Amino acid sequence: MKTILATSLIALAAATAAQAEGELKLYNWFEYMPQELLDKFTEETGITVTMDTYDSNEALLASLKAGRLGSYDLTVPGDYMVKILGDEGMLDTFTPEEVPNLSNIEDQWMDVPFDEGRKSSVPYQWGSTSFAVNREVFDGDIQTTGIIFEPPEELKGKINVLDTAGETLTLASMHLGIPQCSSDREQLKALNALVMEAKADWASFGSDVAKDVLVSGDASAGMIWSGFAAKARGEGAPIEYAFPKEGVIVWMDNLALLKDAPNRDSALAFMNFMLEPENAAALTNYAQYSAGVTGVAEFLDPEVANSPESNPPEGTDTVFVEACPEEVQVLYDAIWTNLKK
Repeated sequence: MKTILATSLIALAAATAAQAEGELKLYNWFEYMPQELLDKFTEETGITVTMDTYDSNEALLASLKAGRLGSYDLTVPGDYMVKILGDEGMLDTFTPEEVPNLSNIEDQWMDVPFDEGRKSSVPYQWGSTSFAVNREVFDGDIQTTGIIFEPPEELKGKINVLDTAGETLTLASMHLGIPQCSSDREQLKALNALVMEAKADWASFGSDVAKDVLVSGDASAGMIWSGFAAKARGEGAPIEYAFPKEGVIVWMDNLALLKDAPNRDSALAFMNFMLEPENAAALTNYAQYSAGVTGVAEFLDPEVANSPESNPPEGTDTVFVEACPEEVQVLYDAIWTNLKK
């Protein structure tokens, strides 16, 4: 009887494992994955995908810290958040043999400081963060971060700001010309004063609505990601995406393998799938950013490849959001909490 019971338990465990291998649980940004691409993955592998969404890197981190680590296989953190998740012990590692298409990654995105040698993540999409302005409302110079932090009269009370501390406070630091992750008391006071004064001229905080408020006209200017700006323009918004003299934020979002992934093999299969040039290009055509994968050019829609949002003027200064030391990050968290009150 014990032998039969043991055999049954082994069979049940094997069946459960087989079932788990046929699933993938993805935690991604909103509006960042075409269903057709997920369907293609399922058709090729038999693996079904369940996807939940979030609206900022900080929301992702808070969710995982609140107990959702172990519920997902893959997530899509920005560059600095990959570093934070790794430092927090929330990421697993893989070998090149487990992801054969690792060789398709463009050289510039392979040995990156936030994941040296690509041991926990692979490129997803990269782009920039700046702001866009409705040219029917304001026809003056927009190539300055003053549009957001010291706006002209035409735009006051009509500005949407991304609900992301890392990017918003980094853009504010660029406006002031102070370093990121500063611990200088006077610089932090100036940063806090700048955003608190500017808040009076903002209409809203919103990441998931950043595109829609420009399309509807509810906002006449707003911080926005380059791909969202391209989509808004494609939907009829009379906007121009700015490349201000203070610079723009450049970022790379990444597929990252989470610690305790319930379907690790499925996660590795999806990473490999997304490094196929045709699949990476399909994502770019949908999201309208750029892929960090070789061989995508022939699969790109011309309007995506040639969009002004993805082709900054020569000489544009770019910065990445930095992952601050914990003792410094608490100071920025305090500024952000104060701003959001």
